[in-house]
Amino acid sequence: REASRDILKRGRRGRPAHLRKLCAAPFVVYAPSTRLVSYAVSVLRGAPALPIDEVLPALRSALERRRGAVVVAPPGAGKTTRIPLDLLDAPWRGDGRVLVLEPRRIAARAAAQQMARLLGEEPGGRIGYRVRLESRVGARTRVEVVTEGILTRMLQEDPSLDGVAAICFDEFHERHLPSDLGLALALESRAVLREDLRLVVMSATLEAAPVARVLADDAGDAPIIASEGRSHPVETHLRPIREGVPFARGVATAVQRAVSEFDGDALVFLPGIAEIGRVRALLEEEGASGAAVQVLHG
Repeated sequence: REASRDILKRGRRGRPAHLRKLCAAPFVVYAPSTRLVSYAVSVLRGAPALPIDEVLPALRSALERRRGAVVVAPPGAGKTTRIPLDLLDAPWRGDGRVLVLEPRRIAARAAAQQMARLLGEEPGGRIGYRVRLESRVGARTRVEVVTEGILTRMLQEDPSLDGVAAICFDEFHERHLPSDLGLALALESRAVLREDLRLVVMSATLEAAPVARVLADDAGDAPIIASEGRSHPVETHLRPIREGVPFARGVATAVQRAVSEFDGDALVFLPGIAEIGRVRALLEEEGASGAAVQVLHG
């Protein structure tokens, strides 16, 4: 507060550049730490509210009192990107990093890029990632997204995980052997070397009670935090492909009918990149009712 008063007395010209930009806004957010200011500014930049935001206070409260938690939230709730950013402001974190475990390299990169975008940065600053043969981390990195093999190697090289305050295990329902091994090693580290290490297991379809027992501490099973998410009405329209019609042609016809009969965009799932290419070529050749065709694949 004293620093804030001094900044106000010095006027606009005497303020640091990042505060000049903030004070030029129609309103100012005061927060007791620079980390919280960073997250608050990111929200002001237009990040939409997500269902997980409603349970973040409950998760913060749980991790203040306990050393682990289980978060169950449906796909699209925002758990992958909002929870690690929220943990940056936890007083128990100190200056420790938050590790986020993702089962696939594509997911790790995407999660880091989205969190960095929310903070107005590129990966490698406060948000970074490490996957096989690629690393975007730096001295300022405080949220680090890693894949299963990277986490296992970190725990083998330094079982105490010095400098790490919390580990978030995302998409834990997939239950790969490396993710189970990572959790087992992290639990051993917490039990023997790092009593202050927080472990958060996150999933959309996980049976939470057994995992809560695994994460138990001296106070009992880990708390379970559930986000209800959002429900939207769904209608099913069957468009069978006629016998003798090539697969790509049948899909392209169904897509053209969908975009012409309904408002909004169309998301088309196909078996592989070859099918994607064929359907794309047919849609672009025939105009696809004026829709722009975008390709998305790993």
